[in-house]
Amino acid sequence: MAPHPIIQAIIDFSAGAMGGTACVFSGQPFDTAKVKMQTFPFMYRGFVHCFLSTYRQVGLRGLYQGTTPALLANISENAVLFLSYGCCQDVIRYISRMDRGASLSDIQKACAGSLASIFSSLALCPTELVKCRLQAMHEMEASGKIARGQRSTVWTVVRTVLRNNGPSGFYQGLTTTIVREVPGYFCFFGAYEVSRSTFAKYMGTDKEGIGTLPLMFSGGFGGACLWLVVYPIDCVKSRIQVHSLAGRQEGFVKTFTGIIRNEGVMPLYSGLTPTMIRTFPANGALFLAYELSRKMMMERFNG
Repeated sequence: MAPHPIIQAIIDFSAGAMGGTACVFSGQPFDTAKVKMQTFPFMYRGFVHCFLSTYRQVGLRGLYQGTTPALLANISENAVLFLSYGCCQDVIRYISRMDRGASLSDIQKACAGSLASIFSSLALCPTELVKCRLQAMHEMEASGKIARGQRSTVWTVVRTVLRNNGPSGFYQGLTTTIVREVPGYFCFFGAYEVSRSTFAKYMGTDKEGIGTLPLMFSGGFGGACLWLVVYPIDCVKSRIQVHSLAGRQEGFVKTFTGIIRNEGVMPLYSGLTPTMIRTFPANGALFLAYELSRKMMMERFNG
């Protein structure tokens, strides 16, 4: 018997938070390199150069800059995402005139994930703005865009945003975030479910019985499909959120066309290498933590 809808929502929210935590701890240094390369594409020759330069200049802590807001971002994003994902599956069932609790196809689950990403964007944008600014603070100082010697902590960034832009300043890049998330999470959940279905068919079992490694691979495959589709949009979002620290930044369309006109197409893909390296362990850990914690809580409440 399915749990009460409120209990189900709490389970989905909690499991999403568990998944977000696992995602951050398994992939933060690669995410730091990604943001640095996106916002300053001509400062580094490649991923290894960025990684080693950051380590030499700032030390190991430089690779974990922004971990606190990254934890807040991923926990809040994934908690809201998976909570909304469960609710949006019910919306898809209603639209498709299916019974409550009926199994959805992989495409229908992809649509539910895409719809859910709109709500998670509202939770993600403020914390991701703080994270990106912390991660690229050294490069902003080195390029002369901001004065040197500024303290780079979560609270100093938060105070700066509030002082210069007010509460709405935390939502710089929101439109770009939504533009990224909607197609991205269609691919994310779609690829994840298709991969699990393929493993289940090959192994002669259901999706729940495919085991840990196929589950983690499916999560990584979903993440890889997401980033391959939306990476240029993410690059524009990072530029808007980081460069707005030095003053007013143009919106998505003007920033995007400015990059194409002044720098070419390739800077839109700067940082793709660490992103693709990160996606399998990080998203594999996300879905493993989500599925296992959700299963455990479902069994507890059903028992």
